[in-house]
Amino acid sequence: MASKWLQERLHKGYAQSMEVTTMLADERSQYQQIKIFDTVSNGRVMTLDDIVQITTRDESAYAEMLTHLPILEHGKAARVMIVGGGDLSIADEALKHKGVKEVVLVDIDGRVVELCKQHFAEINARAFKDKRLTIEIADAFEYLGRPAQKNRFDLIVADRPDPVGPGKALFGDTFYDRVRGALKPGGFATFQTGVPFYQPWEITEALPELARFFPQSGLYLSVVPTYIGGFMALSWAGKGKSLGTPAGIKAAAKRFAAAKLKTDYYNPAIHAACFAYPEWIQRLVPKAKKRNGPKKKR
Repeated sequence: MASKWLQERLHKGYAQSMEVTTMLADERSQYQQIKIFDTVSNGRVMTLDDIVQITTRDESAYAEMLTHLPILEHGKAARVMIVGGGDLSIADEALKHKGVKEVVLVDIDGRVVELCKQHFAEINARAFKDKRLTIEIADAFEYLGRPAQKNRFDLIVADRPDPVGPGKALFGDTFYDRVRGALKPGGFATFQTGVPFYQPWEITEALPELARFFPQSGLYLSVVPTYIGGFMALSWAGKGKSLGTPAGIKAAAKRFAAAKLKTDYYNPAIHAACFAYPEWIQRLVPKAKKRNGPKKKR
């Protein structure tokens, strides 16, 4: 039988192909086309509308950096919300912290959650069994706007897709305003902000918006090989203190050692290094800062 190749065309003029060994799921939910399959080089993969969302080979570089870094700098994070994240990789990482008392995952597509429970047990079986986890099948944008979420969470992780289709609501001023409202004083939010090599506008648009709504905000980097283009930009916002200060990095290293966390990507040296930018990314960041204008009154 001839090999089957799945091709992702996310960026104009560029594509990546994966050799598929077994197709495990291929169906259309109410919102999107879901495919889950095994590959020769990248482990098990899920795509939504043929865009790679997760692979078992490199999910740690994404999930660990969005969770461990802010939780360890915070020091007392007890309640975490995940926007999207139906594969539960981020939930699994957050639940590794004994101090976390509650994780609420809000995903609009229940079929994604069901299929990932069936096919991604390698990375999420513990999370599904953890009584601290609550899964809400709902529109996260609407959920964040509910009065009951006011000042509720110490960390909000926006595992949002690219700003197309239903994902458009998870970008822009109203979304960031709702995230700010749901964060406790001293809390952090982290966001997927694209691959700057191919999507530089995500940085230059997101950073000014974050600065209008939060006292502190910024950017750090990871490398997720199947998110093609090299560096992955992860933006952050805070309601109390900044991420990435020397004191915060030092405190996080001590907490990491004490917690004895098992990781595949994150460690204290990576934590310190991820706030350093190559010059071409550094040039994008001042452009974003220059566009900030006056901060919104609180």
